[in-house]
Amino acid sequence: MNETFDSLLDRLRAAGEPTRLRLLALLRHHDLSVGELVQVLGQSQPRLSHHLKALSEAGLAERLPEGAFVFYRAARRGEGKALLDALFGLLGADVAEFEADLAQLRAVMADRAAAAEAYFSSVAETWDTVRALHYPNEAIESALLDLAGPGPFGRMIDFGTGTGRMLALFAPHVTEAEGIDFSHRMLTVARSNLEAAGVRNARVRFGDVSAVPFEAASADLVIIHQVLHFLDAPGDAIAEAARVLAPGGRLLVIDFAAHDLEFLRSEHGHHRLGVREDAIEAWAGEAGLRLDRPLSFAPPTGPDQPGLTVNIWRAVKPALFREKAA
Repeated sequence: MNETFDSLLDRLRAAGEPTRLRLLALLRHHDLSVGELVQVLGQSQPRLSHHLKALSEAGLAERLPEGAFVFYRAARRGEGKALLDALFGLLGADVAEFEADLAQLRAVMADRAAAAEAYFSSVAETWDTVRALHYPNEAIESALLDLAGPGPFGRMIDFGTGTGRMLALFAPHVTEAEGIDFSHRMLTVARSNLEAAGVRNARVRFGDVSAVPFEAASADLVIIHQVLHFLDAPGDAIAEAARVLAPGGRLLVIDFAAHDLEFLRSEHGHHRLGVREDAIEAWAGEAGLRLDRPLSFAPPTGPDQPGLTVNIWRAVKPALFREKAA
Protein backbone atom coordinates (compact mmCIF):
# COMPACT_ATOMS: atom_id res chain seq x y z
CA MET A 1 0.00 0.00 0.00
CA ASN A 2 1.27 3.48 -0.89
CA GLU A 3 1.83 6.01 1.84
CA THR A 4 -1.23 8.15 2.53
CA PHE A 5 -1.35 11.81 1.65
CA ASP A 6 -1.53 12.95 5.29
CA SER A 7 1.38 10.81 6.53
CA LEU A 8 3.58 12.02 3.69
CA LEU A 9 2.78 15.61 4.62
CA ASP A 10 3.66 14.86 8.26
CA ARG A 11 7.07 13.53 7.24
CA LEU A 12 7.74 16.45 4.93
CA ARG A 13 6.85 18.92 7.69
CA ALA A 14 9.11 17.10 10.13
CA ALA A 15 12.08 17.16 7.76
CA GLY A 16 11.46 20.66 6.42
CA GLU A 17 13.44 22.61 9.01
CA PRO A 18 17.19 23.39 8.83
CA THR A 19 18.26 21.82 12.14
CA ARG A 20 16.17 18.72 11.54
CA LEU A 21 17.64 18.24 8.09
CA ARG A 22 21.15 18.54 9.57
CA LEU A 23 20.21 16.02 12.26
CA LEU A 24 18.99 13.56 9.67
CA ALA A 25 22.18 13.95 7.63
CA LEU A 26 24.26 13.12 10.72
CA LEU A 27 22.06 10.19 11.73
CA ARG A 28 22.42 8.65 8.29
CA HIS A 29 26.14 8.30 9.07
CA HIS A 30 26.08 7.17 12.71
CA ASP A 31 23.88 6.29 15.64
CA LEU A 32 24.37 9.26 17.97
CA SER A 33 23.34 10.20 21.48
CA VAL A 34 21.65 13.48 22.26
CA GLY A 35 24.82 14.61 24.05
CA GLU A 36 26.94 13.87 21.00
CA LEU A 37 24.54 15.80 18.77
CA VAL A 38 24.75 18.74 21.18
CA GLN A 39 28.54 18.69 20.74
CA VAL A 40 28.30 18.57 16.95
CA LEU A 41 25.60 21.18 16.40
CA GLY A 42 26.28 23.48 19.37
CA GLN A 43 22.58 23.72 20.25
CA SER A 44 20.90 23.08 23.58
CA GLN A 45 19.81 19.61 24.59
CA PRO A 46 16.13 20.59 25.07
CA ARG A 47 16.02 22.14 21.60
CA LEU A 48 17.57 19.10 19.92
CA SER A 49 15.42 16.71 21.94
CA HIS A 50 12.34 18.54 20.67
CA HIS A 51 13.51 18.18 17.06
CA LEU A 52 14.43 14.52 17.55
CA LYS A 53 11.04 13.77 19.03
CA ALA A 54 9.36 15.27 15.96
CA LEU A 55 11.57 13.23 13.63
CA SER A 56 10.86 10.04 15.59
CA GLU A 57 7.11 10.59 15.60
CA ALA A 58 7.21 11.13 11.84
CA GLY A 59 9.03 7.83 11.31
CA LEU A 60 12.20 9.48 10.02
CA ALA A 61 14.36 8.61 13.05
CA GLU A 62 14.41 5.80 15.57
CA ARG A 63 14.83 6.34 19.32
CA LEU A 64 17.12 3.83 21.08
CA PRO A 65 17.16 4.08 24.91
CA GLU A 66 20.42 2.83 26.42
CA GLY A 67 20.46 3.05 30.19
CA ALA A 68 20.79 6.71 31.10
CA PHE A 69 21.49 7.56 27.45
CA VAL A 70 19.27 7.80 24.39
CA PHE A 71 20.70 7.19 20.93
CA TYR A 72 19.04 8.04 17.64
CA ARG A 73 19.41 6.71 14.12
CA ALA A 74 17.87 7.58 10.77
CA ALA A 75 15.07 5.34 9.52
CA ARG A 76 16.58 2.24 7.95
CA ARG A 77 13.53 0.71 6.30
CA GLY A 78 10.02 1.45 5.17
CA GLU A 79 8.52 4.70 3.92
CA GLY A 80 10.70 6.80 6.24
CA LYS A 81 13.89 5.46 4.64
CA ALA A 82 12.43 5.85 1.16
CA LEU A 83 11.72 9.53 1.79
CA LEU A 84 15.18 10.15 3.27
CA ASP A 85 16.85 8.45 0.30
CA ALA A 86 14.88 10.68 -2.07
CA LEU A 87 15.60 13.89 -0.13
CA PHE A 88 19.31 13.33 0.23
CA GLY A 89 19.55 12.06 -3.31
CA LEU A 90 18.21 15.43 -4.48
CA LEU A 91 20.54 17.35 -2.17
CA GLY A 92 23.65 15.48 -3.29
CA ALA A 93 26.90 15.13 -1.38
CA ASP A 94 28.29 18.68 -1.63
CA VAL A 95 26.27 20.57 0.96
CA ALA A 96 28.44 22.98 2.92
CA GLU A 97 26.37 22.73 6.11
CA PHE A 98 26.55 18.93 6.08
CA GLU A 99 30.29 18.92 5.42
CA ALA A 100 30.94 21.24 8.37
CA ASP A 101 28.79 19.07 10.64
CA LEU A 102 30.63 15.93 9.55
CA ALA A 103 33.98 17.56 10.31
CA GLN A 104 32.76 18.31 13.82
CA LEU A 105 31.36 14.78 14.09
CA ARG A 106 34.80 13.33 13.44
CA ALA A 107 36.07 15.10 16.55
CA VAL A 108 33.22 13.63 18.58
CA MET A 109 34.04 10.17 17.19
CA ALA A 110 37.63 10.62 18.35
CA ASP A 111 36.36 11.25 21.89
CA ARG A 112 34.23 8.12 21.65
CA ALA A 113 37.26 6.09 20.55
CA ALA A 114 39.31 7.40 23.48
CA ALA A 115 36.58 6.38 25.94
CA ALA A 116 36.43 2.91 24.40
CA GLU A 117 40.20 2.49 24.58
CA ALA A 118 40.22 3.50 28.24
CA TYR A 119 37.56 0.94 29.11
CA PHE A 120 39.14 -1.85 27.09
CA SER A 121 42.51 -1.18 28.71
CA SER A 122 40.90 -1.57 32.12
CA VAL A 123 39.63 -5.08 31.27
CA ALA A 124 42.44 -6.23 28.97
CA GLU A 125 44.18 -8.36 31.57
CA THR A 126 40.96 -10.21 32.40
CA TRP A 127 40.16 -10.60 28.71
CA ASP A 128 43.57 -12.05 27.90
CA THR A 129 43.41 -14.49 30.81
CA VAL A 130 40.32 -16.16 29.35
CA ARG A 131 41.59 -15.98 25.75
CA ALA A 132 44.73 -17.89 26.75
CA LEU A 133 42.59 -20.83 27.88
CA HIS A 134 41.11 -21.69 24.50
CA TYR A 135 41.92 -22.33 20.85
CA PRO A 136 43.09 -19.30 18.81
CA ASN A 137 40.24 -17.00 17.80
CA GLU A 138 41.42 -16.75 14.19
CA ALA A 139 40.73 -20.45 13.52
CA ILE A 140 37.38 -20.27 15.30
CA GLU A 141 36.34 -17.25 13.23
CA SER A 142 37.33 -19.00 10.00
CA ALA A 143 35.17 -21.95 10.98
CA LEU A 144 32.27 -19.60 11.75
CA LEU A 145 32.36 -18.17 8.26
CA ASP A 146 32.41 -21.66 6.77
CA LEU A 147 29.49 -22.85 8.89
CA ALA A 148 27.40 -19.78 8.10
CA GLY A 149 27.75 -20.46 4.39
CA PRO A 150 28.68 -18.16 1.52
CA GLY A 151 25.68 -15.86 1.79
CA PRO A 152 25.10 -13.13 1.02
CA PHE A 153 22.76 -12.64 3.97
CA GLY A 154 20.18 -9.89 4.07
CA ARG A 155 20.22 -9.22 7.79
CA MET A 156 22.39 -10.53 10.63
CA ILE A 157 21.77 -9.99 14.36
CA ASP A 158 24.48 -10.45 16.97
CA PHE A 159 23.15 -11.25 20.47
CA GLY A 160 25.48 -9.88 23.16
CA THR A 161 27.75 -8.14 20.66
CA GLY A 162 30.46 -7.15 23.16
CA THR A 163 33.30 -5.54 21.22
CA GLY A 164 31.42 -5.85 17.91
CA ARG A 165 33.89 -8.38 16.54
CA MET A 166 31.21 -10.64 15.02
CA LEU A 167 29.64 -7.66 13.25
CA ALA A 168 32.98 -6.70 11.73
CA LEU A 169 33.70 -10.31 10.75
CA PHE A 170 30.41 -10.83 8.94
CA ALA A 171 29.96 -7.30 7.56
CA PRO A 172 31.34 -8.20 4.10
CA HIS A 173 28.77 -11.00 3.82
CA VAL A 174 25.58 -9.19 4.87
CA THR A 175 23.47 -6.31 3.64
CA GLU A 176 22.94 -5.03 7.16
CA ALA A 177 23.93 -6.17 10.65
CA GLU A 178 22.85 -5.18 14.12
CA GLY A 179 24.27 -6.07 17.51
CA ILE A 180 22.71 -5.73 20.94
CA ASP A 181 24.31 -5.68 24.35
CA PHE A 182 23.25 -4.92 27.91
CA SER A 183 26.47 -3.04 28.72
CA HIS A 184 26.71 0.61 27.77
CA ARG A 185 30.50 0.49 28.10
CA MET A 186 30.78 -2.47 25.73
CA LEU A 187 28.52 -0.71 23.23
CA THR A 188 30.92 2.24 23.35
CA VAL A 189 33.76 -0.17 22.55
CA ALA A 190 31.78 -1.77 19.73
CA ARG A 191 30.86 1.55 18.12
CA SER A 192 34.48 2.66 18.23
CA ASN A 193 35.74 -0.64 16.78
CA LEU A 194 33.25 -0.56 13.91
CA GLU A 195 34.19 3.03 13.12
CA ALA A 196 37.91 2.20 13.16
CA ALA A 197 37.33 -0.80 10.88
CA GLY A 198 35.36 1.28 8.39
CA VAL A 199 32.24 -0.88 8.80
CA ARG A 200 29.26 1.07 7.46
CA ASN A 201 26.53 -1.56 7.30
CA ALA A 202 26.49 -2.52 11.01
CA ARG A 203 24.96 -0.82 14.04
CA VAL A 204 24.67 -1.61 17.74
CA ARG A 205 22.00 -0.83 20.30
CA PHE A 206 21.12 -1.52 23.90
CA GLY A 207 19.06 -4.65 24.39
CA ASP A 208 18.38 -7.78 26.40
CA VAL A 209 19.12 -11.07 24.61
CA SER A 210 16.15 -12.70 26.32
CA ALA A 211 13.73 -10.13 24.83
CA VAL A 212 15.34 -8.62 21.74
CA PRO A 213 13.84 -5.50 20.10
CA PHE A 214 13.42 -7.05 16.65
CA GLU A 215 10.46 -8.26 14.62
CA ALA A 216 9.75 -11.94 14.10
CA ALA A 217 11.26 -13.56 10.99
CA SER A 218 13.42 -10.49 10.30
CA ALA A 219 16.92 -12.04 10.19
CA ASP A 220 18.72 -14.54 7.98
CA LEU A 221 21.55 -15.13 10.44
CA VAL A 222 21.83 -14.84 14.24
CA ILE A 223 25.09 -15.13 16.18
CA ILE A 224 25.33 -15.83 19.92
CA HIS A 225 29.06 -15.64 20.66
CA GLN A 226 30.35 -16.44 24.17
CA VAL A 227 27.13 -15.25 25.78
CA LEU A 228 25.16 -18.24 27.07
CA HIS A 229 27.54 -18.97 29.98
CA PHE A 230 26.75 -15.53 31.43
CA LEU A 231 22.96 -16.04 31.40
CA ASP A 232 20.53 -17.23 34.04
CA ALA A 233 18.16 -18.56 31.37
CA PRO A 234 20.06 -19.35 28.14
CA GLY A 235 17.01 -21.06 26.68
CA ASP A 236 15.26 -17.69 26.50
CA ALA A 237 18.01 -16.36 24.22
CA ILE A 238 17.76 -19.42 21.95
CA ALA A 239 13.98 -18.98 21.81
CA GLU A 240 14.39 -15.31 20.84
CA ALA A 241 16.89 -16.26 18.14
CA ALA A 242 14.36 -18.73 16.72
CA ARG A 243 11.65 -16.07 16.80
CA VAL A 244 13.62 -13.47 14.84
CA LEU A 245 15.02 -15.93 12.31
CA ALA A 246 13.27 -16.14 8.98
CA PRO A 247 12.36 -19.65 7.77
CA GLY A 248 15.57 -21.24 6.52
CA GLY A 249 17.67 -18.83 8.61
CA ARG A 250 20.70 -19.97 10.58
CA LEU A 251 21.78 -19.62 14.18
CA LEU A 252 25.43 -19.97 15.19
CA VAL A 253 26.17 -20.45 18.90
CA ILE A 254 29.76 -20.27 20.09
CA ASP A 255 30.51 -21.16 23.69
CA PHE A 256 32.65 -23.22 26.01
CA ALA A 257 31.97 -26.90 26.51
CA ALA A 258 31.15 -27.92 30.07
CA HIS A 259 34.23 -27.58 32.32
CA ASP A 260 35.25 -27.37 35.96
CA LEU A 261 37.25 -24.14 36.07
CA GLU A 262 35.46 -22.70 39.07
CA PHE A 263 37.56 -19.52 39.12
CA LEU A 264 35.79 -18.34 35.96
CA ARG A 265 32.60 -18.16 37.98
CA SER A 266 34.10 -16.37 40.98
CA GLU A 267 36.56 -14.09 39.17
CA HIS A 268 35.07 -13.51 35.71
CA GLY A 269 31.33 -13.52 36.25
CA HIS A 270 30.52 -16.76 34.41
CA HIS A 271 27.10 -17.94 35.59
CA ARG A 272 27.58 -21.39 34.06
CA LEU A 273 30.72 -23.46 33.70
CA GLY A 274 30.28 -23.95 29.99
CA VAL A 275 27.27 -25.24 28.06
CA ARG A 276 26.30 -28.91 28.12
CA GLU A 277 25.38 -30.52 24.82
CA ASP A 278 22.18 -32.02 26.19
CA ALA A 279 21.13 -28.58 27.44
CA ILE A 280 21.54 -26.82 24.11
CA GLU A 281 19.83 -29.71 22.34
CA ALA A 282 16.84 -29.23 24.64
CA TRP A 283 16.76 -25.45 24.16
CA ALA A 284 16.99 -25.76 20.37
CA GLY A 285 14.31 -28.45 20.29
CA GLU A 286 11.92 -26.38 22.39
CA ALA A 287 12.49 -23.43 20.03
CA GLY A 288 11.73 -25.54 16.94
CA LEU A 289 15.27 -25.40 15.55
CA ARG A 290 17.13 -28.23 13.83
CA LEU A 291 20.53 -28.49 15.58
CA ASP A 292 23.68 -29.96 14.05
CA ARG A 293 26.40 -31.69 16.00
CA PRO A 294 28.93 -29.15 17.33
CA LEU A 295 32.29 -28.43 15.81
CA SER A 296 34.79 -28.60 18.68
CA PHE A 297 38.14 -26.91 19.20
CA ALA A 298 40.33 -28.50 21.85
CA PRO A 299 42.13 -26.22 24.32
CA PRO A 300 45.87 -25.52 24.38
CA THR A 301 47.86 -28.22 26.14
CA GLY A 302 50.73 -27.86 28.55
CA PRO A 303 51.91 -28.81 32.02
CA ASP A 304 49.59 -27.54 34.74
CA GLN A 305 47.61 -25.54 32.17
CA PRO A 306 43.85 -26.03 32.32
CA GLY A 307 42.01 -25.26 29.14
CA LEU A 308 38.60 -24.72 27.61
CA THR A 309 37.07 -26.52 24.67
CA VAL A 310 35.15 -24.18 22.35
CA ASN A 311 32.09 -25.57 20.59
CA ILE A 312 30.28 -24.09 17.60
CA TRP A 313 26.68 -25.20 17.18
CA ARG A 314 24.73 -24.49 14.02
CA ALA A 315 20.94 -24.59 14.04
CA VAL A 316 18.49 -23.99 11.20
CA LYS A 317 14.92 -22.75 11.38
CA PRO A 318 12.94 -25.10 9.13
CA ALA A 319 11.57 -23.54 5.97
CA LEU A 320 7.78 -23.26 5.88
CA PHE A 321 7.38 -25.44 2.80
CA ARG A 322 9.41 -28.19 4.45
CA GLU A 323 7.26 -28.00 7.57
CA LYS A 324 4.11 -28.35 5.47
CA ALA A 325 5.62 -31.20 3.46
CA ALA A 326 6.45 -33.02 6.70
